[in-house]
Amino acid sequence: MKKLLFALILLGILAACGDKKEYLFNGKDLDNWVIYPEDNSIQAEDFFYVIDGMIETPGVPLGYARTKKEYSNYKLHVEWRYPEEPVNSGIMLHVNTPDMIWISHYQGQLKYQNAGDFIVHGVGQSATLNDTVYTSTATDKPLIAKMHPTNETPAGEWNSYDIVCNGATIELYVNGLLQNVATDCSTTKGGIGLQAEGSKIQFRNFYIEPL
Repeated sequence: MKKLLFALILLGILAACGDKKEYLFNGKDLDNWVIYPEDNSIQAEDFFYVIDGMIETPGVPLGYARTKKEYSNYKLHVEWRYPEEPVNSGIMLHVNTPDMIWISHYQGQLKYQNAGDFIVHGVGQSATLNDTVYTSTATDKPLIAKMHPTNETPAGEWNSYDIVCNGATIELYVNGLLQNVATDCSTTKGGIGLQAEGSKIQFRNFYIEPL
């Protein structure tokens, strides 16, 4: 009886200390996502879709997919690759409605060989990088270059982003290397999104862990 009780207590401890990951993509569908193409004649299922357990978009027209749920204070992990010609995309952070092409958000750049650049993107947003305060309107989208030369893998191979959103600070790690830090972010909560901007791109292993 004592052994059984001990086993139950141990299982409870293990469960309490278990995996706290929240997967933003279930590998099957995008039911928990909002898909927004610039051209409203494009069907959502043709713009962002699931293939072989990955999220894929052809990258055209311009647009994005975002989570319906909002998040704050988390570490995000996502892997990406360009299966064909690499052009441009981005990981959208603290996305705030209303939905429009230049929706309010911060962005970890995914333009080929520029992953790790940071973009302030949307009305009313600001952030401090390298002791400079950057603000943005719908048409003014400041881009702050990454700290180090590109450390991306060649097109066709997988890369990883680990992004830490902690209060008003955002850190961008590309393939394990810290490439950018933004502080004093005026927006600290919102959806998480994937951008379509020019070429086919695939995403996998997409999850967050609370801080």
